[in-house]
Amino acid sequence: MLFRMVYDDKLAEAAYLIGCQKTGEAIVIDPERDIDRYLSLAAKEGVKLVAVAETHIHADFLSGARELAEKVGAKVYVSDEGDADWKYQWLDKKSGGGAYDHRLLKHNDTFRIGNIEFKVVHTPGHTPEHISFLVTDLGGGATEPMGIATGDFLFVGDLGRPDLLESAAGIVGKADPSAKRLFASVKALDSLPDWLQVWPAHGSGSACGKALGAVPQSTIGYERRFNPAVRAATSEGDFVKYILEGQPEPPLYFARMKRDNKVGPRILGELPKPRALDAGELKAIDARKVALIDTRSWEAFRKGHVAGSLFHPLNNAFPTDVGSMVKEGEPVYLIIEPARVDEAVRALVRIGYDDIRGSFEPAVLDRFADSGGTLVSTPEVAAKDAMGLVEDPGVFLLDVRRAAEFAGGRIGNASNIAHTRLLSRLAEVPKEKPVLVNCLSGGRSARACALLEKHGYKVTNLGGGITAWNRTHPAVNR
Repeated sequence: MLFRMVYDDKLAEAAYLIGCQKTGEAIVIDPERDIDRYLSLAAKEGVKLVAVAETHIHADFLSGARELAEKVGAKVYVSDEGDADWKYQWLDKKSGGGAYDHRLLKHNDTFRIGNIEFKVVHTPGHTPEHISFLVTDLGGGATEPMGIATGDFLFVGDLGRPDLLESAAGIVGKADPSAKRLFASVKALDSLPDWLQVWPAHGSGSACGKALGAVPQSTIGYERRFNPAVRAATSEGDFVKYILEGQPEPPLYFARMKRDNKVGPRILGELPKPRALDAGELKAIDARKVALIDTRSWEAFRKGHVAGSLFHPLNNAFPTDVGSMVKEGEPVYLIIEPARVDEAVRALVRIGYDDIRGSFEPAVLDRFADSGGTLVSTPEVAAKDAMGLVEDPGVFLLDVRRAAEFAGGRIGNASNIAHTRLLSRLAEVPKEKPVLVNCLSGGRSARACALLEKHGYKVTNLGGGITAWNRTHPAVNR
């Protein structure tokens, strides 16, 4: 049996290519949308991708299942569990008409790729339709499964959060019932052997749980003994309280991913190839009407940037933060080093931004300024100098950390809006007051400052965030 994990560090997402080397056939489970990576890996390993499977309708990225079905005719295996609201709606909408080759799966169903058997286990809670796959290498002589692809059900050190239908998709009253279903799914783990390998769809850094581990894989026995969320399942009431408490605010784009993965992601075909643009073309852009994403360092951005541009360094938070601060359908332009354009394009298409119209290398900003273009700066204040602003009743203090962080202490009479929800809650920030923005160390607040500036607010970033404030003003914390 061939087994390869393909990991996306930015979304902390794992897809699995599993193949039968005897027959030369393979399947990929939970792929992202830029499918060339899986096709290249399959070719390198000498197998052909003949199938694609999903554990559930994802919220944090656009699935590549439809893309693979369209590109290479891969057979689609997806869940037919859950209620009527969470059924796949694209399976009969093949380009040019007709349906994709597919099979809808129920609990205990099995299918084979070559000599590898996949058995379906319905594991609801994170979502109603969620399934996991027990994998048995029949060709290797095994009579019991080697591992289980758990999707967003069981992670290393955590469980998939059950609140997203309510907190992200906006369906009121779903969190508690989903948590109770998750409790039942956890109890079903009791029937699985300790040695069974656990292959989750996410690792540390994903917003699909609150405490995912950094180790990519585990075993059922280890998680049964040491996973805090699994160990919390001593009673339904205690478990529901534990699993819903302290979940981070979901990124704003999650609701859109849920919708698009259900109705069917747009067929991408090829990756966008944004043109390299010059200073004259930068002058023609109104950054208040498009998404001009500046990936330079914060120091470079705050000292001089195009008015209305957004600050998003190309780090692991890039897709989550862009997805929370760029509106659906906005044309995208990048200020970026040419060598990193492909990296940024892949991160963007994975969360549904396909209209990437062009890129500017950072040196274009100098030519833009030399030719009469205006660069603006963002004020930043050191913690030691911020007391006057904090005590000024005419200044609005905005803390963009998560609610759980904010509950542990804040600066003055700060209000809290997580940076990943700020775009949807701008009306809560008064435009008639200057705004002092803080987070833990200054990174999230910097991105929030750029977003607020784009929408007409007068902002100042607190350098070093509440960490620097606590060192400088320990006696005034609350």
